Amino acid sequence: MNNIFIKIILPILSVFIIIFYLSSTFIEPPIKKEITIATGGKNGNYYKTALLYKELLEKENVKVNILQTAGSVENIELIKSKKADFAFVQSGIINSKDKNKIFSLVSLYYEPLWIFYKNEGFDIDYIIQLIGKKISIGSTGSGTQHLSNIILNINQLNNTNSTILNYSTNEGKEKLIKGDIDALFIVSSAKSDNVKELLANPDINFLNIKRSYAYDSKYSFLNSITLYEGTIDLYMNLPSENKQLLTTTANLVASTNVPDELVRLLLKQTKKVHSAKGIFEKEFQFPNLNHLDSMIHDEASRYIKYGDSWLENIFPFWIASNIDRLKLLLIPLLTLMIPLFKGIIPLYIFTIRSKIYKWYKQLNTIDIDMNNYSINELNDAVKNLEQLKIEVQKHTNVPMSYMGEYYNLILHIDLIHKKVSEYLELKKNK
Repeated sequence: MNNIFIKIILPILSVFIIIFYLSSTFIEPPIKKEITIATGGKNGNYYKTALLYKELLEKENVKVNILQTAGSVENIELIKSKKADFAFVQSGIINSKDKNKIFSLVSLYYEPLWIFYKNEGFDIDYIIQLIGKKISIGSTGSGTQHLSNIILNINQLNNTNSTILNYSTNEGKEKLIKGDIDALFIVSSAKSDNVKELLANPDINFLNIKRSYAYDSKYSFLNSITLYEGTIDLYMNLPSENKQLLTTTANLVASTNVPDELVRLLLKQTKKVHSAKGIFEKEFQFPNLNHLDSMIHDEASRYIKYGDSWLENIFPFWIASNIDRLKLLLIPLLTLMIPLFKGIIPLYIFTIRSKIYKWYKQLNTIDIDMNNYSINELNDAVKNLEQLKIEVQKHTNVPMSYMGEYYNLILHIDLIHKKVSEYLELKKNK
């Protein structure tokens, strides 16, 4: 069997490997396993989420670079200029002129608008009641600033009748607690430490947006949601009553030059991180393709609809990816190899039988010519047949399924030996 492998199967496999290697040089080379993600400030949820992605992706041997930024607006510019491969942005941020320059991938989780104000002994139910106040709406370039401006403008609050400030979330929180400002707008996940701290502060109130459904109906990127009593902290009963909120979604976007493999691999991580039940999110509600502001990446659409491919269920991601990348090459190669492998069985049978049949040439020569042999030649023929039998028994190794042919050869050698011996005796007696 070892000889068969060396003589038959190995050459065929070698041809297959050589053809595969030469053909693969015409396929795109493997992608660089490195990505850059634009996030936000180090204390923000975008940055913390990027750290989770980084941990998961580095297990897949992908290097992850994280860019700290001012927020969604800056992230969009980084994506457009291709200085970042992926970025977190707030829904509603991408304007119409940029929609064809950025790929949207998925929505990740809800990002509510939290409006905190100083507790002065009365509740504020409408944003218009903040007129004349000092209001921080987030740092310049952030998604918070973008959404806050929309909300304030529609309520006709601006710098002519109020003081609009651009403090970061951390700085704005400290100034609100100290009483240096009257109100603070934050767009952040309910998991935010800043949100929890302000909800727990008795000197700070949380605005219940009673007309949240009016905003919801006016802007497609906004949703009205309810934060139920005690949801944040049952022991401290935070909040102390049901509150209506407006929420955007945190979206993941990509540059137009990012390879499909990296898009798909990152989406696999989003499923691991964001599919669990949250304060506002139902289990498996996210990631999804809702509330996206630009053209959806084809790979994102396929992955969210169909999930992992059958190759990904069998092999590690990069092996599955390389097989998929070369599948157009494999199809013609397999078509070529099928007839080659079909020929292995006949070739194998021929090779085995040739070990037996090669001896018949000598037998046939002696059988035909012995009538013309002299006595000395007949003696030599007898000796040759005896030696032939020994050589056949010593050197002819065949599988059990071919032992019939082997023993037929032995019988035929004996038959010719007997025939030559009898003719020799007959010739001696003349």
